[in-house]
Amino acid sequence: MLENNTRDGANSKRPSKGSRTRKKEEKLYEEKVVNIGRVTKVVKGGRRFSFSALVVVGDRKGKVGFGTGKASEVPDAIKKAIEDAKKNIITVPMNGTTIPHTITARYGAAKVFLRPAVEGTGVIAGGPVRAVLELAGVEDVLSKSLGSNSPINIVRATVEALKQSRNIEEVAATRGLTVEEVLK
Repeated sequence: MLENNTRDGANSKRPSKGSRTRKKEEKLYEEKVVNIGRVTKVVKGGRRFSFSALVVVGDRKGKVGFGTGKASEVPDAIKKAIEDAKKNIITVPMNGTTIPHTITARYGAAKVFLRPAVEGTGVIAGGPVRAVLELAGVEDVLSKSLGSNSPINIVRATVEALKQSRNIEEVAATRGLTVEEVLK
C-alpha cells in the first residue's frame, strides 16, 4: 500500500498541477474595450442574440490599432476583436508628447478634429477618441468629435486622422528639402 502512494505521486518529487509555474508571455500591447453591443438576428424560431466588441490596442509608444469581433459570448467577442486589432496596427508620428499638426478626418458621418497641445495639457477627448489617443501614447492633445456618435465610426475617423499626420522630417523628404528650409 505504501508503494502505491509513492507511485501515485503523493510523496513524489514532481510538482503538483497547482504549483507548476508557467512562463507568462509579456504583453506587447495594452487593450481597451471601447464598446460592447448586443446584436439580434431574427430567425424563424425567434431571436438569436450575439455580442459585438470594439477593442483598441496600443503600446503607448506610437503604435495603435483597433478591431471588432462578434461571438455568442462576450469574452469570445473581445478575444476576436483583440486578434483583429493586432492585425491592424499603425505607427503614429509624434512631436514630443503631442501630435505634429492639426488634423481633421472623417469616416461616414463621424468627424474628428485633433489639435496639438502644450505639454501638461493632457488628453482632452471623449470616450472612443481618448482610448485611441491614450493607447497610441499621445499625452497632450485637444479634440472634438462632430457628427455621428457611433463608437466604431469615431474610432475609425481618429485612426484615419492619425494616419494622415506627418512629421516635419517626412514633409521635408517629400518636398526634397531640408528640415530648416521647410520651417522657413
